Amino acid sequence: MKIRFATVLFLVTLFFSNAQNFTKQDTLRGSITPERAWWDVNYYNLNIKVQPEKEFIAGYNIIRYKVLEESDIIQIDLQKPLKIDAVSQDNIDLDYTSYGSAHFIHLKKKQVPGEYNELYVQYSGNPKKAIRAPWDGGFSWKKDDNSKPFVATSCQGLGASVWWPNKDHMYDEVDSMRIAIDVPKDLVAVSNGRLREEYLYDFGGYKLYDWFVSNPINNYGVNVNIGDYVNFGEKYEGEKGTLDLDYYVLHDNLEKAKKQFKQTPLMLEAFEHWFGPYPFYEDSFKLVEVPYLGMEHQSSVTYGNKYQNGYLGKDLSGTGWGLKFDFIIIHEAGHEWFANNITYKDIADMWIHEGFTAYSENLYLDYHFGTKAASEYVIGTRANIQNDRPIIGTYNVNNKGSGDMYYKGANMLHTLRQLIEDDELWRQVLRGLNAEFYHQTVTTEQIENYISKKTKKDLSAFFNQYLRTTLIPKLEYKLDDTTITYRYVDIVEDFDMPVRVFTGETEKWLFPSKEWKTETLQNQNVVFDENFYIEHQKL
Repeated sequence: MKIRFATVLFLVTLFFSNAQNFTKQDTLRGSITPERAWWDVNYYNLNIKVQPEKEFIAGYNIIRYKVLEESDIIQIDLQKPLKIDAVSQDNIDLDYTSYGSAHFIHLKKKQVPGEYNELYVQYSGNPKKAIRAPWDGGFSWKKDDNSKPFVATSCQGLGASVWWPNKDHMYDEVDSMRIAIDVPKDLVAVSNGRLREEYLYDFGGYKLYDWFVSNPINNYGVNVNIGDYVNFGEKYEGEKGTLDLDYYVLHDNLEKAKKQFKQTPLMLEAFEHWFGPYPFYEDSFKLVEVPYLGMEHQSSVTYGNKYQNGYLGKDLSGTGWGLKFDFIIIHEAGHEWFANNITYKDIADMWIHEGFTAYSENLYLDYHFGTKAASEYVIGTRANIQNDRPIIGTYNVNNKGSGDMYYKGANMLHTLRQLIEDDELWRQVLRGLNAEFYHQTVTTEQIENYISKKTKKDLSAFFNQYLRTTLIPKLEYKLDDTTITYRYVDIVEDFDMPVRVFTGETEKWLFPSKEWKTETLQNQNVVFDENFYIEHQKL
């Protein structure tokens, strides 16, 4: 497989790239603008007061950054209907101009490369309400069964600037972060990292919860969860030592949670085997109940699967294996490795998060139930694939690819495992990715190159086929008494992936290309190995 593109690849990609009309706002949101490029975010000190009855928030963020080169305009993002109330640097008020959600702040202080500066941004308002969280994002303002406020944030894709001011582009993760939350004193506020302090104010009826994240964190991974929570926990002895596990659930669900969350250590055992150590030992691991399905917030994974196995009680594979685990615990926690440890630089490469994490579901099954169970599960999920558009989206405009990034991505990786024919090498590739790109933002190209290098296979045409087109390789074949004649159609140039077939009890490898080939068979009862994500048609 050589690094060349077929004409059909260019046509398909060009069609889908031009099928949408992107705006200047899309570019300001999705690209590394000049007003973003000159500074590196180092630390966020986010302080927020949440008033559930008014569905109102107010607060400020102190943004510390390192100057990379001289400039006098800095871009900070905050989405309507929230508004900036004040901006200052070194106690000097600053002016700014806005274009939609992008706010261009005019600095007065000379920005000297190598120095660290701070920017104070005060804001307030009624944030966007999430209608169908977590898919549309924003604040979920709900009540629990006892009519107490039950509040949570979610913002993947939409952007963290939907509820707090920040540098809202994935390429630049903050190194560490404080999240301080004021809530009514009869409620509990849970966020990322570790709880450092609880403080009850002498007046006003509010309580402060002070959380600290010591590891790099992507913006959409930051969350706030508020409810009538009760906390319990346990210790997990993992690859890097003792990991603190904390669970925050509504009072009424405590006993159900104690039973269902027993899957957490099982998840960690499987994923540390396949992916390497949990990436955030310093910040602990939490499951936090929320009023929506769930989300992969770093070290604060949110949970709303109603304490049942499957996806809200359903098996997405149709095989029965999907009911052997709680989908939200396994899938969303899998994102700690692929999304939070290894993070895409551009949302066009969101498959890196979702493809690998959907694949983690069958690796969990593989570890606890065996390879046959895992294979049946991932093959079963193919029924969910639409092949409506390529998995990779359009770059620099905050545009993600097809939802097929989940199960087409998983089946692509499952197919790759078959090609490698060495499960220990495959395991070392997955662990190696998490070590090589530990706490980093990456591109698809980096992931492709790493896997090709470690497997010593040129996988460029393989990735082009499954990531950049909607075409599924089809193997056409003809049988006669003693031979099979076969070729690939619907492929990119240089795609020549071998496939495994069985004739009776005999295993045989075929090496198709776009040209017809003929081989002798000992048995005409040909069965194609379904672990390879291709179509086959007898002529």
